[in-house]
Amino acid sequence: MENKWNLFEKFLITENVNLSVNDFLLNSLLIIIMTGLLSLTYNRVAKSLSNRKDFSANFMLLAFTTMLIITIVKSSLALSLGLVGALSIVRFRAAIKEPEELAYLFFSISLGLGLGANQVYIVLAAFGVLMAILWIRYYLGGKDESQNLFVTVSTSGGEKPEMQKIEELMKKHFRRHQLKRFDEQNETSEYSFVADIKQVSNLESFRKELQAQYDNISISFLDSKAY
Repeated sequence: MENKWNLFEKFLITENVNLSVNDFLLNSLLIIIMTGLLSLTYNRVAKSLSNRKDFSANFMLLAFTTMLIITIVKSSLALSLGLVGALSIVRFRAAIKEPEELAYLFFSISLGLGLGANQVYIVLAAFGVLMAILWIRYYLGGKDESQNLFVTVSTSGGEKPEMQKIEELMKKHFRRHQLKRFDEQNETSEYSFVADIKQVSNLESFRKELQAQYDNISISFLDSKAY
């Protein structure tokens, strides 16, 4: 029984993989190049409204850190188990507002994982395929101005607009819409919608047409991502 336990201890502490400094430096160079290209791609083709330059600056640090961790822990099962234990008590929290940002972060981590495991050719092939997809989609997709908005129409005194007329104008100028709230008190009425616009110019057309019919009306547009 003691011999079996000794063998198990040796299995845990034995380094199964010889770490090569040359391979690590080569992978580091590849990380710098690929994350640099990924940052340029993100700054150009991403649709995120956040500060893309500051956000993309984290790609290299994230990928390099992941590669370093995988390079170290892959040499020993004990280190791997220690990493699992450390991550179970440390929580990483980041304010990710858009799914696109999370997708780029996961790809940066994937680059570090692949190069940390010395899967250089697989990583290079995957990186090339994804870059091609992103740039082709960017050039073929054109400029998309679609956006989800909160549209609020309110009146104070005078003639109150009929719900049916507002619905007709919403159908005319927006791709989709849904009434979320309706308030009416004394001479004040307020209609709140969630709407999906295809082009920003539709907002101006909707505003002009509605205000041409009603003089006492006010309209506000708010990006739904603000909440």
